[in-house]
Amino acid sequence: MKVSELFASIQGESRFAGMPCTFVRLSGCNLRCTYCDTTYAYSGGFECSEDEIVHRVEQAGLGLVAITGGEPLLQGDVYRLIRRLLDDGRTVLVETNGSRSITEVDRRAVIVLDVKTPGSGMSGEMNFSNLEQVRDRDEVKFVVTDRRDYDWAKEIIEEFRLAGKCHILVSPAFGIVRPEDLARWMIADRLSARLNVQLHKYVFGAEKKGV
Repeated sequence: MKVSELFASIQGESRFAGMPCTFVRLSGCNLRCTYCDTTYAYSGGFECSEDEIVHRVEQAGLGLVAITGGEPLLQGDVYRLIRRLLDDGRTVLVETNGSRSITEVDRRAVIVLDVKTPGSGMSGEMNFSNLEQVRDRDEVKFVVTDRRDYDWAKEIIEEFRLAGKCHILVSPAFGIVRPEDLARWMIADRLSARLNVQLHKYVFGAEKKGV
């Protein structure tokens, strides 16, 4: 597989935020979101076998693993890697941009599905059938760039009846929407969702890689 980076840090997002986690960031992405903060993962990286990745995850010694990107589901071997890490007794988060079908992902994993809002410039690339497959252990995330994105996210939550079906995360696009503003919108609407800030950026700094 082509790996962009592999490191141990804290999980900055999701309901696992704040927990120590090993990140396997795979290279390659089929989308170009306006707010992307991992453009370095679009290409490049290094070749790494499944055995090598598993060994490095074992060396990290953490029970929580995030398979992320780029878009990890672009690489066909990732499905076997996910199964192997699960078989080892680890909790595996699969962070996907929502454009690829999640059908083949081992359902023991936690899917963190990013629904691309209009402000991302990529909402037309979404595979909305994925929202019919998410379960109560999975997470659906909306990164909002403005109030229109927020209102659009609410419509999707209602249309696909996501409340009560899975965990819902609403994130302010870093440096574009103030977390305070998004929190106020959510409070006013009594939105059944989690405010999802990128904790690692506040802890380690917004520009630092490998965290």
